[in-house]
Amino acid sequence: MTAATSTKLSRFIQATSIVYGPLTDLSPIVAASWTPPTNPGAGGHRGRYLWTDAFGLVNFLTLHRETHDPTYLVLARRLAGAVHETLGRARTGGSDGGPAPRLLGATEAEPLAGGLRIGKEHADEDGQYHHYLTLWMFALDRLANAVGGADGEQYSRLAVQLARAIHPHFVLGTKDGPRRMVWKVSTDMRTVLVPSEGHLDAATGYVVYRLLQNTAVERLGWAAKGAQEAAPPLAAEIEDYHQLMSREGKLTASRDPLDLGMGLWMCHLFKGEEWARRLGDEGVRKAGSMLGPKGVMALEPSRRLAFREFGTCMGVQCYGADEGLATEVDAVVNYWQKYLEESTDEDLRPISLVMYAAALIPGGMLWFLCFLHLRLIMGLC
Repeated sequence: MTAATSTKLSRFIQATSIVYGPLTDLSPIVAASWTPPTNPGAGGHRGRYLWTDAFGLVNFLTLHRETHDPTYLVLARRLAGAVHETLGRARTGGSDGGPAPRLLGATEAEPLAGGLRIGKEHADEDGQYHHYLTLWMFALDRLANAVGGADGEQYSRLAVQLARAIHPHFVLGTKDGPRRMVWKVSTDMRTVLVPSEGHLDAATGYVVYRLLQNTAVERLGWAAKGAQEAAPPLAAEIEDYHQLMSREGKLTASRDPLDLGMGLWMCHLFKGEEWARRLGDEGVRKAGSMLGPKGVMALEPSRRLAFREFGTCMGVQCYGADEGLATEVDAVVNYWQKYLEESTDEDLRPISLVMYAAALIPGGMLWFLCFLHLRLIMGLC
């Protein structure tokens, strides 16, 4: 490990520890009973916020990969369980004083069949976002591949379960008529709260659902282990997303730093396909202007949001950048280092810290490449 890599890893662990508590002294045995903190936690309801914890889970997998310490894999699994038990249930407990009921449509056997709440602090702001849900599916998919075996299959099935459950509530219209997507629905998924479509929600759905399908079929033997299906899991949903993303003008690089970065992250997962390469190349060009000396670096910190810029930095590194753009990415990440613990808004600190860690060492890319390597070994590519 080089000195530069060691420094990045140290900063990565420090940022993660601020959100999830001290990590370096935990053993696998102690980690087996670890509970993610509610304060400060991930910054949401009862300490859980779906976007932040999705990054947190993948960051634990990155730490496991970088250090070979099994403790981090245990923590990832514990975090997944805490998210499902908190955000997969209503905000308040049952009348008998027991745990809060599961979300509408979910059961003990299918705990994610009702989706997952965002985790907003206030009830009137809570609900379900498509882009948060697909990010959590991705985290579960990475966890499935990291764990492997029967336990890995469990996480793969949960990801597919969640994907199937939320799709008909976000993709509306008849099969024979025009289809559209919505951005936010109520906690019970009965009511559309924001009828507009997220910029790259269809494309992200297409990418993530394909990853889930690949894992279920190829890595974990979905069809061989009892699933009685005429088509691979999620085939119909993937076709819906493909049609929606193929509409004219839908695949364009965003001017928003976070949306731009998440688009680049999405494109790197299928970079060999022409649509992803075209969109990704456009995104890299925009990132060059955005991160350069005349872009965000020319603004005062009060006019910037660290976590959104970390999204760009992570996405650029996943997709690939030339030396000049890589230097600009490092400059932005290093710039925010001094502000994260003291000057960042308290409510935004958890999301900023987990995305800072991801910008230091982009784990989504690393785990995907590891998965490809395993597939090659198994003769699946």
